[in-house]
Amino acid sequence: MRALTWQGANKLSVETIPDPEIVNPRDIIVKVLMSSVCGSDLHLLDGYVPTMHPGDIIGHEFLGEVVETGSAVTGLSRGDRVITVSIVGCGECAHCQREEYSCCDNSNPNPTATEVLYGQPCAGIFGYSHAFGGYAGSHATYVRVPFADVNVFKVPEGITNEQAVFVSDAVPTGYYGADIAEIEPGDTVAVWGCGGVGQMAIRSAYLMGAERVIAIDRFADRLHLAKKKGGAIGLDYTQFDIHEALLELTGGRGPDRCIDCVGMEAHTDNTLEQVYDKAKQQLRLHTERGAALRQAIYSCRKGGNVSVLGVYAGLMDKFPMGAIVNKALTVKSGQQPGQRYVSRLFEHILNGELDPSYLLTHPMSLEDGPQGYAMFKEKSDDCLRAVFIP
Repeated sequence: MRALTWQGANKLSVETIPDPEIVNPRDIIVKVLMSSVCGSDLHLLDGYVPTMHPGDIIGHEFLGEVVETGSAVTGLSRGDRVITVSIVGCGECAHCQREEYSCCDNSNPNPTATEVLYGQPCAGIFGYSHAFGGYAGSHATYVRVPFADVNVFKVPEGITNEQAVFVSDAVPTGYYGADIAEIEPGDTVAVWGCGGVGQMAIRSAYLMGAERVIAIDRFADRLHLAKKKGGAIGLDYTQFDIHEALLELTGGRGPDRCIDCVGMEAHTDNTLEQVYDKAKQQLRLHTERGAALRQAIYSCRKGGNVSVLGVYAGLMDKFPMGAIVNKALTVKSGQQPGQRYVSRLFEHILNGELDPSYLLTHPMSLEDGPQGYAMFKEKSDDCLRAVFIP
């Protein structure tokens, strides 16, 4: 089969490799119909995740067709159109039983690295380095999916491929961010980052009762989509003092809920902060550029909630713990437990309340994967999401 492989920092190559095989009775093999890029993949591409090996297949957001099932798999058949949640759950451990699938104890066959880094082993993730299981990713012709009875969902009739593919990751991630922010009717919500996850966090905030959503970014096309498709108020942080603008829009209080959809490679127009963060990150003196998260914490109203969806890998310098304590903020975060939400999200789509298909701006062949990632990274041609069709 053909697959898009990581060969080193900022080096991708499409290679011919052996097809995957059933390994365990609960596995299935999926023929990929669509596989999307994701902002978190850029951390792999840029070399900030040290447990990548040359030849690893990347990609974790995908739609496919079942072509083979393990002996213990029931409820799925050859030819079924399915999505697979990007974070792997086993369905049986204590965390999965509480629907905390992204905290699964059993889905990562290589738990040592995350156990050392974070204190406990973390769940497996498709195409996201050997620290998170070493699972082959979805930018390929075929993918082996473990624990299929937990992680795979049939796509209902009436939902297009262009809508369904994002229910694998971007939609449940944005929805999870709005959910853990504990949005109440009438709230003002601020969202940092208007990529795919940020767009879905905006829509999800309204679904959960927000009165206003304020979207923060610097790219005009993304702010336009946040306004046109999401109904948000857009703020370009290169044109506004974001803290002052948020205070003005909220009568001096600050947003009730703040959602960080940016993560460890945040950009800021504060030159000193940007140079400081980037230099320390490149020297491996810390792993995170935390401009967006710092700003969210600083701007959130007293007693408010900060929800962190952006991917962070390790340590951040100048973390504003004093603001969290003295403003009585609640901070919640996590990888998305999408299995909890998929059925609900399909209902929202079927009811016309949510349509993520606009995230797909650049459909292309898998063979064009390196160019697709270059466009996505550089935000050229207003690329919000490149989606590969093997």
